[in-house]
Amino acid sequence: MSVTVSAKQSDIQRVWFKVDARDQVLGRLATQVAHVLRGKHKPMYTPHCDVGDYVVILNTDGLVLTGRKAERTKHYWHTGYPGGIKSATLGQLMQKNSAEVMRRAIRRMLPKGPLGRQMLRKVRIYRDAEHSHSAQQ
Repeated sequence: MSVTVSAKQSDIQRVWFKVDARDQVLGRLATQVAHVLRGKHKPMYTPHCDVGDYVVILNTDGLVLTGRKAERTKHYWHTGYPGGIKSATLGQLMQKNSAEVMRRAIRRMLPKGPLGRQMLRKVRIYRDAEHSHSAQQ
């Protein structure tokens, strides 16, 4: 008979991962980062607890989109005003702010609700190689 052990906050040891996004595929990198943020790479993974690690992502301007996703994938949002539906292609969004595109891709792979929002706070995304996390050089 095996015993299932749930992780406690006192047992969690968090480390920092630094990821260079240059020449990486957007979706594949987002799945790997979401995996680390959830803590699935740890033996004490518990689905209802935040046991994941911190991630710093650099050089998101160098992300790659495969196929014709840059011109075919459309993103829609609403301004809140009547007739305020807006749209842009993924390529346009990548040129405007690639860090935000990466953050949205990761967010959509995390659990919905307070647990997912807590996990998303552990990721720092930068468009170039400069970042303010001196301990994570």
